[in-house]
Amino acid sequence: MREGDPAIAGRKLLREHERLRLRYRPEPVRLLFIGESPPASGRFFYRGDSGLYRAMREAFQIADPSIREDTFLTAFQAAGCYLIDLCPEPVDDLDSESRRAACLAGEASSSRAIARLRPPMIATLVRSIEGNLRSAVMGANWSGRLIHLPYPGRWAHNKNAFFRGIVPSIRELYLPSCEPACGGHRSG
Repeated sequence: MREGDPAIAGRKLLREHERLRLRYRPEPVRLLFIGESPPASGRFFYRGDSGLYRAMREAFQIADPSIREDTFLTAFQAAGCYLIDLCPEPVDDLDSESRRAACLAGEASSSRAIARLRPPMIATLVRSIEGNLRSAVMGANWSGRLIHLPYPGRWAHNKNAFFRGIVPSIRELYLPSCEPACGGHRSG
């Protein structure tokens, strides 16, 4: 393989993405988001250049309007949120059979991550991986709240369903830290 080989460049980009992801890992993880895979485009949530990043930032801004673009990832981490992927390598450019096989193969590593992180809540970010994540949580002997979300892509109804499904949980994450300052009053 030559230095300019796209496969080498792709693996290097994935390693850089994983280092960036780890930099934002909260302790403890309170809400674990699980996506299908990093996009084949090279965009990445933790780099702030993906559609998922923009939709998630908007959901957090609905829950807390003081969050700005430059503070979102820090707020995401401070709320105990973390995003991992079922598949470590992009699958959105694969044929459907290869994609299903990659998702099936990703169940074991996701199960180990869930067992290690032990979040009280998990949210799937793509409906097509719900079965894979059910297997992964069973393998991790995990119990908690499992939230199934549609990918908030280009369709308005999916984006709205994403917001309806996740904004209440985001507010829950913020309220416990707010209660002493808010006098224990919850706002809706």
